[in-house]
Amino acid sequence: MTDFLPADWREATLVGRLATADGPTPVMVRGGEVFDMSAVAPTVSLLMAGWPEKGVPAGGRSLGKLEDFSFGKVWTGERKGDQLLSPIDLQCVKAAGVTFAVSAVERVIEERARGDSNKAQSIRDALAERVGSDIRSVKPGSAEAAKLKEALIADGLWSQYLEVAIGPDAEVFTKSPVLSSVGWGDEVGVRSDSTWNNPEPEVVMVVDPSGRAVGAMLGNDVNLRCFEGRSALLLGKAKDNNASCALGPFIRVFDDSFTIDDVRGAVLDLKIDGPEGYELVGRSTMSEISRDPLELVRQAMSEHHYPDGFVLMLGTLFAPTQDRDVPGRGFTHKVGDVVKVSTPKLGCLENRVTTSKDARHWNFGIADLMQNLAERGLLTARAPQKALAS
Repeated sequence: MTDFLPADWREATLVGRLATADGPTPVMVRGGEVFDMSAVAPTVSLLMAGWPEKGVPAGGRSLGKLEDFSFGKVWTGERKGDQLLSPIDLQCVKAAGVTFAVSAVERVIEERARGDSNKAQSIRDALAERVGSDIRSVKPGSAEAAKLKEALIADGLWSQYLEVAIGPDAEVFTKSPVLSSVGWGDEVGVRSDSTWNNPEPEVVMVVDPSGRAVGAMLGNDVNLRCFEGRSALLLGKAKDNNASCALGPFIRVFDDSFTIDDVRGAVLDLKIDGPEGYELVGRSTMSEISRDPLELVRQAMSEHHYPDGFVLMLGTLFAPTQDRDVPGRGFTHKVGDVVKVSTPKLGCLENRVTTSKDARHWNFGIADLMQNLAERGLLTARAPQKALAS
């Protein structure tokens, strides 16, 4: 079963976690072969620490060819096959918002124009004339961005979202607690009292404790627009709910076959298949992001210290407007929606929508993981750098 893997998965170095009879197990895929890495590094956070600076970890136990695995989806009810977990464990889950400045500025212009394209263009031209450049090319934090801010304020168009879209400081927030994210084939949750919500297909950077980006994966930053739209102070309630963060299917480690430039040029496709036959497709193009992914990583790292590393969701250009039931009401999820986020170099992240109330309860926390690793004899005294081959 390889249809959800990167197109060139035989050349890729992948890291993930399997649910085994013993417990969550870090695995590495190289040359199409799966290796149990738990004896080398009992957690993915430790496995990724210092990689690739210290080279590819050695000493894993072969579990066979990846193509021979049969990965099961939770919602089939059969629970057969190998279950993929979220590829991370002890890393903090961070997210960057409003990272596509053009879409943020355009949204404000469209609201002022009230759907009149000619009026929207006149507003756009007037702003460009005062700024002295095309507003689509304005770089956040630049002198041109400061001029655009002044012009928008003068026209009564300024908002807190534009501050993080074109100002010097990116919006970076904590998406979900450690160990709470779900993986490929699992269900994602939206609050049962949400009336307007949507998926957010994103590339997710994987960062080691020193702040160095070491790989990337796909993510679905499930968002409740009915809460965040009422007030930005409800961001936590809109973003952090049971099963509301999906990651995977694997981390792809940076190497000769996959670099940061692949992230910068990635095109993410989204497909939603509803239980009533509804279909929605969309796309998010990373080349249109306003801040470079490594700049977002730098801002997320800031003066903080993440001893277990962190992952950073880079934001999305996608905002669904296609009507689903009532004309003019746009899109919102229904229980049973199957969501696929894909791009050739990272594969396809597939999940089915349920409510956060009905999603599998998250009850395996840090203490449970430590207890499990202790029972497996994997918590031996070691220096982290000894877990990696030089």
